[in-house]
Amino acid sequence: MHIEPGLLATPKLMAANLAAVALMAAHAPAWLKQPKLWLRTVLAALFFTVFMQSFHRPVGPSELHFIGAMPIYLTLGFLPTLFGFAAGLLLQGLVFEPQDLLHLSVNFLSLSVPLAVLHHTLGQRRSGGALSVGRILKLDAVYYTGVTVMVGFWLAIGNDATALADWGLFAASYLAIVALEPLFTVLVVKGVRTLQPQRWARLCFDERLTA
Repeated sequence: MHIEPGLLATPKLMAANLAAVALMAAHAPAWLKQPKLWLRTVLAALFFTVFMQSFHRPVGPSELHFIGAMPIYLTLGFLPTLFGFAAGLLLQGLVFEPQDLLHLSVNFLSLSVPLAVLHHTLGQRRSGGALSVGRILKLDAVYYTGVTVMVGFWLAIGNDATALADWGLFAASYLAIVALEPLFTVLVVKGVRTLQPQRWARLCFDERLTA
């Protein structure tokens, strides 16, 4: 889901920066009022970084990553995942891929806009006891459809034209993630629920799983 440096003109990068700041600012008050979410944000950033660095391959005009969005979102919650994406991308840019810092906001929006849409629609209607494989598969499918659409948007407004077939190849590559990630998510969710009696688990993970 990374957008390569040089694809977007400076005015479009500035617009992406403003949009990213606005998205975070809109959710910052709720995040700041709950100190328990700060630890979860650190965990989200670390898990996200490990997932992203564990598997990434160039595909078409972008890259295929194992993002791990659903296990992070379902176990840590929306706000930690949102801010964890920002912190994780910054960490990866500083440590592993300095060239990606130029498109930090662009890559953040590619991940966070689908997450916000998912959370405020399907995510709001879920409960702790309704996380079946089918339910998680639906969440994954909606989220990664959003990610591929966001990448397509950046490519569409880029300096150089990108063939639709190239974007289609990138979008199709995420079918493997949609097929495999739900199984991993189910294992992670079940693992977290076995930790319910532990006080530290209730501090680290979303209450809907540990209550």
